[in-house]
Amino acid sequence: MNAIVALCHFCELHGPRTLFCTEVLHSPLPQGASSGDISGQNEQAEEEEGGIQMSSRIRSHSPAEGASADSSSPGPKKSDMCEASGCRSLAGGHPGFVSHDKETSIKYVSHQHPNHPQLFSIVRQACVRSLSCEVCPGREGPIFFGDEQHGFVFSHTFFIKDSLARGFQRWYSIITIMMDRIYLINSWPFLLGKIRGIIDELQGKALKVFEAEQYGCPQRAQRMNTAFTPFLHQRNGNAARSLTSLTNDENLWACLHTSFAWLLKACGSRLTEKLLEGAPTEDTLVQMEKLADLKEESEGWDGSEEEEKPFSQPGAVEGQELSKCSPETSLMPDCNSWNVAHRRLSVFRSLRHMRQVLGASAFRMLAWHVLMGNQVIWKARDMDLVQSAFDVLRTMLPVGCVRIIPYSDQYEEAYRCNFLGLSPHVQIPSHILSSEFAVLVEVRTATRSSLYPTLFDDEQSLNKYEFVVTSGSPVAADRVGPTILNKIEAALTNQNLSVDVVDQCLVCLKEEWMNKVKVLFKFTKVDSRPKEDTQKLLSILGAAEEDNVKLLKFWMTGLSKTYKSHLMSTVRSPTSSESRN
Repeated sequence: MNAIVALCHFCELHGPRTLFCTEVLHSPLPQGASSGDISGQNEQAEEEEGGIQMSSRIRSHSPAEGASADSSSPGPKKSDMCEASGCRSLAGGHPGFVSHDKETSIKYVSHQHPNHPQLFSIVRQACVRSLSCEVCPGREGPIFFGDEQHGFVFSHTFFIKDSLARGFQRWYSIITIMMDRIYLINSWPFLLGKIRGIIDELQGKALKVFEAEQYGCPQRAQRMNTAFTPFLHQRNGNAARSLTSLTNDENLWACLHTSFAWLLKACGSRLTEKLLEGAPTEDTLVQMEKLADLKEESEGWDGSEEEEKPFSQPGAVEGQELSKCSPETSLMPDCNSWNVAHRRLSVFRSLRHMRQVLGASAFRMLAWHVLMGNQVIWKARDMDLVQSAFDVLRTMLPVGCVRIIPYSDQYEEAYRCNFLGLSPHVQIPSHILSSEFAVLVEVRTATRSSLYPTLFDDEQSLNKYEFVVTSGSPVAADRVGPTILNKIEAALTNQNLSVDVVDQCLVCLKEEWMNKVKVLFKFTKVDSRPKEDTQKLLSILGAAEEDNVKLLKFWMTGLSKTYKSHLMSTVRSPTSSESRN
């Protein structure tokens, strides 16, 4: 993530100051810097904290040489620096910290100020704003501000206990600066949780030191006795205690470097950008609409049921009992785990796999009913097998045309679902069994050891089943069928095409026919063209056959609401049409 994380402090003598910052370097480190996991970067950055002048130099030298060079360089005078290094994190000549991410060749560099003049100005301005005008009510908590020129800032202000400070506390902030506003806003929950954890740790350490100092020498009573003594004079210049002194942690800056470097890496790994070329597909639009509907339902839910549910481990399936034996207490897997793993082998992996298991003629009949929108019923004891069959078959349809009831103890009407899984004992109405608009796949126990040739190593697990595909209107072998079905079968029988390539062929075929559906929808539903013109259009689209027309009409139900509303909103009024004529 191209960002800078910085710790800022409001000094009672000098105002807002940057104490420590960590930045990301994608280019090689400057000469004189080591490439170890945590190594030194020989640099000295000096500035005039008013933000008017700044001198930044990176060079390789010893601490003594650095001190002599610093004395002649422009920068803050000794009188402008706090005596106890309250305005400075790393002492003069300190090499700083560098962490090298070997996977990405990115280096995370920590020092008091950025070396680049422009970055220094951006961090300086963000520091001043985070500790002056851009604060939330109560002066402690997160806030977002920024602009396109100076970057956008996530700032979290907080207090650190100090027995010698005014009000017994000092004001700090941790800021994250980047130029991408959307990325930073989307990272708000993550940054808030992690930065809050860092702040809690700092406040906890400082509180222990504060309580120990107050127990040994209470400052409140001492200040009441010397109420007429000038405040700064009574503290005798100790107003600027360093953060390491307040927390009693000499390794504080090294720990902060580790935390800030991890924060930058983890936040950058959370979100990835995906380039979408062209308009979104219909499947994408339908999925977005479904997610929006689910979000609206969840917002209206009071959450009372969630409180009544027992705690479940992540990844646990609802209704499935977790194994009571942990890996530490048992070296042998239990029977339930073995059965679950064994059942998962008895599944369909792809359309090609299903075609090889069912046979060419049975698969063609099943695929024809799927594409036509007829109800597909599976009766089996193995729920995982039925679910895998539906997962494979649904890839032939647009997302908006899929309505699944995975497993039920009673028959459901076709208007509710076009994929229905039933247990073997469920009775199906006789008119459904004889209907030409339904197909039934019965999974029975095989009577012979092998009913079809074994083509895969794990196919032995399906040999125990016999698949019987029946329908009231079986597809004749010499029937042409829809064009897309013939192309799908051609791709499945081509052994030169891998499963991944076949999946991409399915995506392309669905998009091709969804475009035809869009043209037909606009032509018939929006423009209300006569039947003769519709037939001419179907001939032009290469979909004049009966099965192709049925397929287009069924797929028309899978169009997204966004597309339909867009077309309806662009319909011209009768007056405008007449004026044009």
